Amino acid sequence: MDLVTFWFIVITLLWSGFFVLEGFDFGVGMLHEFVARDEPDRRTAINTIGPLWDANEVWLIVAGAAMFAAFPGWYATMFSGLYLALALLLAAVILRGVSFEYRGKHSSARWQRGWDGLLTGASFLAPFLIGVALGDLLYGLPIDAQQEFTGSFWDLLQPYALVTGFAVMMMCMLHGATFLALKTTGDVRGRAGRLARFIGPVTVVAVIAFVVLTHVGTEKGRALNPVELLTVVAVVAATVFVYLRRERLAFAATTVTIASSIITIFVDLYPNVMVSSTNAMYNLTVYNTASPPYSLKVLTVVGVVMLPLVLAYQAWTYYVFRRRVSRNEFLSEAASENR
Repeated sequence: MDLVTFWFIVITLLWSGFFVLEGFDFGVGMLHEFVARDEPDRRTAINTIGPLWDANEVWLIVAGAAMFAAFPGWYATMFSGLYLALALLLAAVILRGVSFEYRGKHSSARWQRGWDGLLTGASFLAPFLIGVALGDLLYGLPIDAQQEFTGSFWDLLQPYALVTGFAVMMMCMLHGATFLALKTTGDVRGRAGRLARFIGPVTVVAVIAFVVLTHVGTEKGRALNPVELLTVVAVVAATVFVYLRRERLAFAATTVTIASSIITIFVDLYPNVMVSSTNAMYNLTVYNTASPPYSLKVLTVVGVVMLPLVLAYQAWTYYVFRRRVSRNEFLSEAASENR
């Protein structure tokens, strides 16, 4: 395996890791108002991801930086063609971060609910936009012989990309619901479980539609490949475990669902990195967009040294904050604010 293929695999794993980690963050952001009846409940939900969300978002930066360093041609075409969508994504990510930090800066209920609304909306928008962008890579965009995007914003909103965006959003929502059920106690835990049982069947339909359209669109035989099959089995298993109230197994299954669905896109995309709907000869591939061999060697050395350290630190963080969060921790604070 050459370094070009190696870095395509690394980028695939980085995007998968981002969605596995940030996916439940997105899901909690989407659902935190629906599992809550009052301010202590909302704080309970938000504090399940309070120590984790900013570190999880770093993986989006790492994935983008790896694309820029290993495949600058891919990065340039993708980020110019998806400029408006990525600007909206950036705004959603910024609003999420600001909402986490600002909602507790004032005791006014109106202030807090306003930031809660922004957190919910941004948490829905961000995974949907990333899903649309990933779907566009595989389905194809207008790209000319100079590797330049020649379309408009509306070319991004094609049916397959929208289905992919919706499926990614639903997977994150189910992932977040299982995480909340795993990390909370009492009524919040119960509501999270009920929401998961409602979201599960919708997610199954969305994921199966995504897998079928992906397989048919790439014309890679009649039978699903192993990763596509794993995606379907995992999402069905997640829903079954949700109904059986097996929280750990349900969360593990949603983790596999998200990871395998993102890997599916990249497996079916390879050796392309962006498909041209103008002419197949204009497809961007791992070879016509890659950095020079020396740059890839230096990048590999840096990655081999730094990535294990980052993974070790994040694993330690998850271990430290592994306990469940209870609303009782926030009752006294809420009472003092209401005086």
